[in-house]
Amino acid sequence: MKVLSFKALLVAGLMAGSSFALAANDGQVQVNGLLSTDGEYRSTWTRVVKREERLPEWVMNLSGTSPQQMTLKEQAHAKYLVGPLCESAQGCDHERLIVAFSWDKDEAYGLLANVPQGLPADTSPKQTQYRWLGEPDEGMQQLLKEQL
Repeated sequence: MKVLSFKALLVAGLMAGSSFALAANDGQVQVNGLLSTDGEYRSTWTRVVKREERLPEWVMNLSGTSPQQMTLKEQAHAKYLVGPLCESAQGCDHERLIVAFSWDKDEAYGLLANVPQGLPADTSPKQTQYRWLGEPDEGMQQLLKEQL
């Protein structure tokens, strides 16, 4: 009976610990601070952007303004840390990057959305240009678009 109780306690402790780890990381970091928090994020993002041409420096370095904290999202049974980044607070309405890093930090994806300035709000979505980073599949593209 003691073995069963110990196993039950162990399982409960492991489940609580994993839930705590998810909660501790969900929403605790902003995109513009991500690369400085962990070298694995920097390495993964560098791998994604090195294949790209003519990206703004703030996208290359994830050094712009983060309008909100990153959140945990699921896509195809995998967990991703997802968040927005803009060059500046004033430019967020016209150009925004949404990034997603896999929970194990091995994959990263991005969506750079650019809306020409001066357009009426009702025509802006039709004129938005999308640039995908990291070769996301359709499911990941949908997840990134939903964050806009």
